[in-house]
Amino acid sequence: MVSMDDVDAPPEPELLASARRGDSAAFERLVASYRGELYAHCYRMLGSVQDAEDALQESLLGAWRGIAGFEGRSSLRAWLYRVSTNACQRLIARRPRRMLSVDHGPPRRDTDDLGEPVAGPVWLEPWPDQAPASEPGDTDPAASYLRRESVELAFVAALQHLPATQRAVLILREVLEFSAAEVARILDTTPAAVNSALQRARKAVDQRVPRAAQQAELDALGGDGRRELVNAFVAAWERADVAAILELLAEDARFTMPPLPAWFLGRDDIGRFFTERMFATPWRLVPIRANGQLAFACYQGDPDGDRFRLGAINVLRLRAGRIVEIAGFLDPGVHRHFGLPEELPDGVDRRSER
Repeated sequence: MVSMDDVDAPPEPELLASARRGDSAAFERLVASYRGELYAHCYRMLGSVQDAEDALQESLLGAWRGIAGFEGRSSLRAWLYRVSTNACQRLIARRPRRMLSVDHGPPRRDTDDLGEPVAGPVWLEPWPDQAPASEPGDTDPAASYLRRESVELAFVAALQHLPATQRAVLILREVLEFSAAEVARILDTTPAAVNSALQRARKAVDQRVPRAAQQAELDALGGDGRRELVNAFVAAWERADVAAILELLAEDARFTMPPLPAWFLGRDDIGRFFTERMFATPWRLVPIRANGQLAFACYQGDPDGDRFRLGAINVLRLRAGRIVEIAGFLDPGVHRHFGLPEELPDGVDRRSER
């Protein structure tokens, strides 16, 4: 739906001219339509919503300071990606790469020792689904910036293993569909260097990303299949029915819970952890979406089960209709990006996916 602000907005060349003359309001209107895709770009580059917010703010401030010198030799969009990519690369140079639990250490079997929380900018963070993905067949690169497969946890995690330049090349070429020449201008290099970096990046990422994207897995289930899976998962979790949960899992499933370093591999070890630790208190689940995947806001009850407070966000990865990973994110700093109530209110619809 087109808003009245969009209808009444001056054309981009007019806004650009005003912004160059120091009109901050014109600059805000000029970059407003790019803000969402730049934010998603920063998230893919950095693997953290918080870092993406920091990089986006730095990018927009840098763009405002540099807009007077923008000569129009590239599109405004490409120039903004140049500014934001540079901001991300500076942040990458200052901070350790974000990782999943499986990259931090081996799985555990002892359910008594989950380790001390690992603090700091270490863990990959989930991305709250706030904007619709592009429809199949959409050929507009600007509209495809939030294609669900391009923000899936496994893909974003794989990107973090790449050097910063390869990371940027892969995203700019494969996700955002800039040409090799455009990427070369964005990164101050040559098309030949871009193509070489892209080949290396593709090979490295392909080794880490599951063959089937989660969007394909969800499409294969269909609407009825997704609702059935979500409802079964919620019902089993809220009943503390470990056997029913395990029936939904693949044999080689894994359960992670950053910032705790412990994670469990396989139905037997996951089942033992769930039996001995997970359901010491009651839970209520609210279906949400994160990273283009099925996810749940998990509210943990007090001993009497009278009040339920947000304790985790669980993101599911599927394979052939079964759950192959439950990535549980326990950090309240991660939860705040989802805009969820800290305490489960009465009357929330928890019957199926939203």
